[in-house]
Amino acid sequence: MSLRVILIDDHTLFRVGLQGLLEHRGIEVVAAVGDGEEGIRLAEELQPDVVLLDMRMPGTDGLGVLRKLRQSGLEMPIAMLTTSSNEQDLVESLRSGAQGYLIKDMQPDDLVVALRDIVAGKTVVAPDLAPVLAKVVQGEAITPRDHSPFSELTPRESEILGLLAEGQSNKAIARNLGISDGTVKLHVKAILRKLGVHSRVEAAVIAVEQGLRTHRSDTARSAD
Repeated sequence: MSLRVILIDDHTLFRVGLQGLLEHRGIEVVAAVGDGEEGIRLAEELQPDVVLLDMRMPGTDGLGVLRKLRQSGLEMPIAMLTTSSNEQDLVESLRSGAQGYLIKDMQPDDLVVALRDIVAGKTVVAPDLAPVLAKVVQGEAITPRDHSPFSELTPRESEILGLLAEGQSNKAIARNLGISDGTVKLHVKAILRKLGVHSRVEAAVIAVEQGLRTHRSDTARSAD
């Protein structure tokens, strides 16, 4: 079955790369844009099978776009594609009408399978967040966020921030954690946004001041 997808993500390199990956796997990307309002207009015009939507964007963020799409009466499935594994982000997305909550470092083939499942009517979330979905379905309360400087960081982001505080480059972090340079860059971007800073140096200073350290960084350093 051919799928028609609209991709809304403000990260140009990621958007272009993902469009190529999807099209190589037989998914038709009918539009790929970096602006939420433009994405809403195109969704209304093109009526895709599914909208793939970034959570964090300037201007109208992913949740805002999701809510506007639903308020406009559009019923096609919408999947959030994000670096955030925060429970509240997942809960707010599902309650606002998303059928999927997917993490950006998932394998391309797994993403295609997830999109087909979502279009088939299933609710799909990243495997690590499946227990949170179960809580939502069962009506259990989700633990509220605390207000520390790192409250919105995922475990992986905290790990990378600890390595940034040691002065490690993206390449060194990628090697130590066994992930790609591109994935590290996406995580660093998310870290800067969540901490409200503009450079990795500022983020590292905050980490040092707050005494953030990771077990992985100690292991990586001893291995070197």
